[in-house]
Amino acid sequence: MLLLNQGENTLKAIPATYNRAHHAFAVFTACATFVVITAGALVTSNDAGLSVPDWPTSFGYLVKVPHFVGGVRYEWSHRMVAGTLVSLTLAIAIWTLLVERRRWLRWLAVGAFCTVIAQAILGGLTVLLFQPPAVSTAHATVAQTFFCIAVAIALFTGRKWVEERPRVEVDSRRPSLFLLTLLSIFALYVQLILGGMFRHHGMSWWPHVANAVIVSFVLAWTAVRALSVYSHIGAVRRPAIVMLSLLITQLCLGFTAFLTRVAWGRNMAQPELPMVASTVAHVAVGALLLATTVVLAIQVWRHVPIALEERIPQAERDVSAA
Repeated sequence: MLLLNQGENTLKAIPATYNRAHHAFAVFTACATFVVITAGALVTSNDAGLSVPDWPTSFGYLVKVPHFVGGVRYEWSHRMVAGTLVSLTLAIAIWTLLVERRRWLRWLAVGAFCTVIAQAILGGLTVLLFQPPAVSTAHATVAQTFFCIAVAIALFTGRKWVEERPRVEVDSRRPSLFLLTLLSIFALYVQLILGGMFRHHGMSWWPHVANAVIVSFVLAWTAVRALSVYSHIGAVRRPAIVMLSLLITQLCLGFTAFLTRVAWGRNMAQPELPMVASTVAHVAVGALLLATTVVLAIQVWRHVPIALEERIPQAERDVSAA
């Protein structure tokens, strides 16, 4: 038999009350974050990053709508939806502090607000420092990290998480499914950084493409393990299926983005619609893929904990004692 101290599982649902309005607002905040990421991808894909040259103002104003000339429409719109997201995050953080009994969720909400502030500062530095690749890539990476946090808050405030009794099955396989989910998240972050460096002209395209092979292998391994062994646990099966579907979609979009941006669009004077559409979709689906993998890791942690130690049978203990 296998032993695991399930009480030490910090993500296990403790007595809490489902708050429908709080959960709905958390879901809305996560959706708004996805809109901000998509708007940011539109800025980068249209080479509009410096269309508004000042920050935190826009042409000297905080809220005045400028003339939408060239890439200004993309950059200014991105700033406005990002500013709205800061307000939404502050609201969900305060709301969580007021209504939540789970201390770790209150800290997560505070961490979400700190992350979105860091994201805003990095966005400003991207403009003020004239888009250095490292800062621009950090801006994109923190954005997707915040999206994962927002999705996690929406998950933790949901009725199913609050009210269901987890179906726990100890995982004695090596490597464990939870370790595979962590490896998947790590591989996706490496891919996110490599892709950001390429998009912001700090690196060639081939490291991103080469790492895509590693990402595909690790995520496929994780999904197959989850579906072949724990398909009877719906909380594990559903994100595993979504993750595998998004992986296939992302590979197709990545190939399309490579053709339109690298193979065909290298000498274009300005980005064309196929290039913009493919790269924006590639970034958006990538964000969904990372968030889904994080959800899978959380559900595996809750429902399929790792076997920490092996119980020695009584007969063997008696023999060793003699």
